[in-house]
Order: sequence, then C-alpha cells, then structure tokens
Amino acid sequence: MSRTVLVVEDCADTRGFMTYLVQSFGYRVLEASDGLEAVAKAKQFRPNLILMDLSMPKMNGFEATQIIRAFEELKELPIIAVTALNKDEWGKAIDAGCNEVVTKPVDFQKLKTAVNRHIGQSGH
Repeated sequence: MSRTVLVVEDCADTRGFMTYLVQSFGYRVLEASDGLEAVAKAKQFRPNLILMDLSMPKMNGFEATQIIRAFEELKELPIIAVTALNKDEWGKAIDAGCNEVVTKPVDFQKLKTAVNRHIGQSGH
C-alpha cells in the first residue's frame, strides 16, 4: 500500500506544484486548501504525513496542527510546516506541534529529504 501525504496549501498553484513533487517522490497525495479541510481529511484518511502551510484563510496551519494533535489517533502523525514566514515564526510552528519547518520557495531536495525522513517514522 502506498504511503499518503496530505498537502495543505491555500494557493492552488503552490499546492499543485507540491503535489507534483510529492508524487514524484513515489507517494500518494491528498490535498486540502485550508486548515478546516486539513483537519477533516486528516481525521477521515489518516495520512502518513502532512505538509502544512501556516498562513491560510478559515483556519491557519498553527490552529489546524493543534487540533490534529488533540486527536489520540493522530497525535504521532508527522507534520512538516511549509512556510514563507520568517524564522521568528518557526518556533511557533514547532510549539503548535509541527515536527519540522521547510521554507518557501520549496527546494526540491530539502522537501524530499524531509518527507522521506518523516514518512518512514509513520506507524500506519
């Protein structure tokens, strides 16, 4: 069974690019365009990894991560923040429950390394 990555990004072009990259790494991709959709899809599909944008409408990535972490079955799910926010915000992402921060514009090799590192730790 193929490992699944949930790509959460409000910008359709960026989401499409990240989906393309993650698929090129050999993983199945689910997409969400805001934090509310991310929480719903995380609960429904239980992906192996989430790539979480932090600045989104409806519900930002900080809030979505905290909610996802509150579910017992998702508390160990690896979440990588993918953001253009400055370094001052990275600590807030980790405090919210993200395992790591990858910066935008997304570097192909850095993203691949981060995804492969975390998806191998996922227990489901």
